[in-house]
Amino acid sequence: MKGTSVEIRIGIVNAPRELSFESSSGDLAKAIKAAIAAGDPVIEASDDKGATYLVPTAGIAYVQFGTEETRRVGFVG
Repeated sequence: MKGTSVEIRIGIVNAPRELSFESSSGDLAKAIKAAIAAGDPVIEASDDKGATYLVPTAGIAYVQFGTEETRRVGFVG
């Protein structure tokens, strides 16, 4: 789906803040599940701005996927 983004939050053990970013990659949930199941040491994720995040799978406390939402244009009153 082009133009839709999902907010993703990854909680990391012993970290004071969560990793939060928006991505339009629909396969990210499957990739995270597969990496954890396979025992991969690191998960690679990219956001809509082109930044790449490497997260150690052993340190993941939770992963939260928000709802898909189209980008709004204009002012909200």
